[in-house]
Amino acid sequence: MPKDTFHNLSDDKKRKIFDAAVQEFSTRRFSEASINQIVKAAEIPRGSFYQYFSGKEDIFCYMFEEILKEKRDVICQVETIDSDDDVFENCMQATRASFEWGRLNPKYSQIGILMEIDNSEFITKLRAASFEGLRKMIERDKERGRIKPEIDSDLVADMIYALIWKQYSLVGLDGDMFFKKVSDGFAIIKKGTAAV
Repeated sequence: MPKDTFHNLSDDKKRKIFDAAVQEFSTRRFSEASINQIVKAAEIPRGSFYQYFSGKEDIFCYMFEEILKEKRDVICQVETIDSDDDVFENCMQATRASFEWGRLNPKYSQIGILMEIDNSEFITKLRAASFEGLRKMIERDKERGRIKPEIDSDLVADMIYALIWKQYSLVGLDGDMFFKKVSDGFAIIKKGTAAV
């Protein structure tokens, strides 16, 4: 995350650095991205960059957290998400909100796509951390008696995640087809994991 000196910058300067990071990480995988390009786009000296961030991982984490905050805010505003719903319904509603948010923020979506094809250790760990919330919802549904207790929660999380990304990569911006495929896939997974 950013160093204290970054927090002392004006909001405009912070935004310029954020936008430069978004530009770079939406056009190149993390493993191929260049601090030089971020510095150039942000119009800051390279030395200043290291006063604000310790390196490429640091600025990526900052940018990623800012994007996630915005995404969480959008998802939390969805009135149809109900914590009493099962993991599949919650994921469907979150996927709908995320899809619409991604249409409005195509560079953010591109960052996500590039993360999927980046096998660097840093990005692999970041992707694994993002599974935690999904795994917790699956465990919650086990406790509620909705999912068989012997089901491997990590495997179900992988299946949900893979389904969403695979269908997104196949049908892209055809929202109707995307949601139908995801909904049908969720129904199959739900049936196979149902406790009753």
